Amino acid sequence: MHNFSVEQVLSILKTDINGLSQEESKERLKIYGPNEIEEKEESKLKIFLRQFTSPFIIILMVAGLLAFFLGGLKDGLVVYGLLLINGFIGFYQEIKALASVKALKNLTLPTVRVLRDGKEIEINIKELVPGDIVLLFEGDVVPADIRLIESVGLMVDEAILTGESIPVEKNASIILNQDVPVHERINILFKGTTIVRGKAIGVVFATGENTELGKIAKRMQEKPPESPLTKALGDFGKKWIFVLILILTFLVIIGILQGREAKSLVFFAIAQLVSAVPEGLPIVVTIALVVGAIRLSKEKVLVKHLPAVETLGSATYICSDKTGTITVGKLRVEDYVSYNKEKLYLAAALCNDAEIYDGKEKGDPLEISLLYWLEKEGIDWNYLRNKYEKIWEHPFDTKLRLMAVVVKSDVGIELYIKGALESLSTMCESACPEEVFTNHDKLAEEGLRVLAFGYAKLDKVPESIKDVKINLVGLVGFLDPPKEGVKESVEIAKNAGIRVIMITGDNLLTAKAIAKMVSIFSDGDIAIEGKDLEKYSDKELYQHLKNITVVARATPEDKYRIVKVLQSNKEIVAVTGDGVNDVPALRVADLGVAMGSGSQAAKDAAKMIITDNNLSIIVNAVKSGRLITKNISKVIRYLLSTNLFELTYNSLAILMGLPLPLYATQILWINLVTDGVQDKAYPFTKYEGDPMKEKPKKPEKVFTGKEQFIKVAYNGLIMGISHFFLFKYLLNIYSYEVALTLSFISAVISQWSVGIQEIGEKPFFKNPIEYIKLNPYIYLGIFIGVILQIIAISLIPHYFHAVKLTINELPYIFIIPFITFIMIEIRKWISYLKSAK
Repeated sequence: MHNFSVEQVLSILKTDINGLSQEESKERLKIYGPNEIEEKEESKLKIFLRQFTSPFIIILMVAGLLAFFLGGLKDGLVVYGLLLINGFIGFYQEIKALASVKALKNLTLPTVRVLRDGKEIEINIKELVPGDIVLLFEGDVVPADIRLIESVGLMVDEAILTGESIPVEKNASIILNQDVPVHERINILFKGTTIVRGKAIGVVFATGENTELGKIAKRMQEKPPESPLTKALGDFGKKWIFVLILILTFLVIIGILQGREAKSLVFFAIAQLVSAVPEGLPIVVTIALVVGAIRLSKEKVLVKHLPAVETLGSATYICSDKTGTITVGKLRVEDYVSYNKEKLYLAAALCNDAEIYDGKEKGDPLEISLLYWLEKEGIDWNYLRNKYEKIWEHPFDTKLRLMAVVVKSDVGIELYIKGALESLSTMCESACPEEVFTNHDKLAEEGLRVLAFGYAKLDKVPESIKDVKINLVGLVGFLDPPKEGVKESVEIAKNAGIRVIMITGDNLLTAKAIAKMVSIFSDGDIAIEGKDLEKYSDKELYQHLKNITVVARATPEDKYRIVKVLQSNKEIVAVTGDGVNDVPALRVADLGVAMGSGSQAAKDAAKMIITDNNLSIIVNAVKSGRLITKNISKVIRYLLSTNLFELTYNSLAILMGLPLPLYATQILWINLVTDGVQDKAYPFTKYEGDPMKEKPKKPEKVFTGKEQFIKVAYNGLIMGISHFFLFKYLLNIYSYEVALTLSFISAVISQWSVGIQEIGEKPFFKNPIEYIKLNPYIYLGIFIGVILQIIAISLIPHYFHAVKLTINELPYIFIIPFITFIMIEIRKWISYLKSAK
């Protein structure tokens, strides 16, 4: 389409400048399909078969074959029966998790503005079809391949397509040769690229997989990256397996030297290896993240990148923009100083892209507030725009911090400009009077955002805005009051050990005044301008950032550098932003949070989107993130405790020359009726107390730190050692079959008691009713486990090397579970009393 004129393109696509009709767009959607690049979904059969491909399951399958080969028909049947049950459980959980993730993705689908039946409407980009007329603005991500119809100061970042980081200037009026390569097609916008400056109208000619980006995507299906937690657990898992293999190999050798049956020992070692590795942990983590993401979606936080949820609770810094996050984002002109009222009014009306029609507002909030101000002053801005023809425009420049237009009328060619006083004062024909700076500071100290307005009479359109000399015509102060609840949220964040830095393009005095209103800036804190950051090395800047709470006149590069410096010092940084200028910082942040009303570029770069642009929502999201982190740490502690118990118990028996206290099939069954039904309930646990009164902790310390392993060792060793002594005693008074059965049932109940105790951090008996309410689902899991255990012992005991017990024998199955429960309760009371001091 780059080699045709606009008229030819519209004709080829059978559309016009007013857009398609709704009926025609529906027909075309049927023909061309949705405007999306389909992700390759795995078949349900593949997901089911994957449940049997992990190294542990393969080891177990070999063990089952070994059992059949060595004549253990019952053992082989039990192994393969358990394999199928575990496979179906894993398959069901993965399907449910994928469905939840898909539903969450649908909540974050982007929209685009189009003309349909001559009216401007907003539609989901999936509904875009060839022939649609699209309206695009600064910060938008191009939703399809588009031939430009009109463009004003249009610059596009095509790095995603061409790898070129420098924005490309686009021009709608150019007609190119047919053989011009993709990267030189300056009259075309490509799907996935980002508009960094200007605005445009264009017609869609390719959607979905027919776009240039779609063609690339067809050739390369990239898998999503693993989350840091999954990687950490994977590394831990490999080390844990290595240690287990060493221990179990040693035990097998000892057992053989003791004269034990080699077949039983090898089968035991394999079963113990499978049981001792928490292979179900990744799916539990996924469930925890999905549950957390669903909870967050109810709190106006949409999670795009699921693994980001796990870092939420560990954030140590929040780097927030001001407008729309800390403040209402609804500006009004509060005060002004005029040096030429007529030209000030003209500058406010003409150097302005906003519109108000039929009660609807369109454009930048600051520019909208200028239009309302003009109306209040009795100025008809529509009349002025019709009288003065716009012939050139310099869209808002984030580095120069200004915007300018050139208009033509019966009085000739004139330039009107608005921007930061620091920028405009350097463009004045003569030195800017000191009075101007004094008036500016007075307005800024009141918490007003101040813009300067200028004017110049021209002979011709300038080649560059830097060539223009102007006269200042006035200052306008805008008030954007803080949002309700932000001050309280900032104080909550501070109490939770999270530092909040406000990074804004505003004047230093204005930024500082607003920051004071919401408790971000306090006595002893530092407020600094972005340009001053260059004075410091990265090491020096990190030390200063411990006291800096306001960075004013910040550029995108400043925000990016602050994030990188904090991260290089192992801080976990959440960044908020809504504009295309925030994209670099949002991309590199541990947690990039985009505003729901922000640019599409910001939403695409972020890992989360908040639908209500409010810092309070982010603080609440951190609160939810801490719950998710806590629940993952609890399930890790529970699984490792039970695994260590089984390993300790069997190891002691072999080393002391006793018969095996748990048979291989029993170990596998215990894994199913304890871990298999309890661990999936942990993600639903509620938080005890107030998570925002705790200081942030590094994820690795929470999940696999020293405190975690001390608790795991305490739980596992108490169960293992006490069970060993009970088993030794039982062998003296009962047959091996009875002792083995009692040991089997006692081990199951003991692991249930650990499962209950690890739900909460506080002691169970401090408030039993409140404790039970923390997670009722865990008791449902135990109930299911009880039913399964009764079936195993009553109906098919011979498959588990068990015998029916008498009433006199039953009390022994409760002794160690009771001791385990009480010993963990004592540990928790000691910890609770220490923390209360």
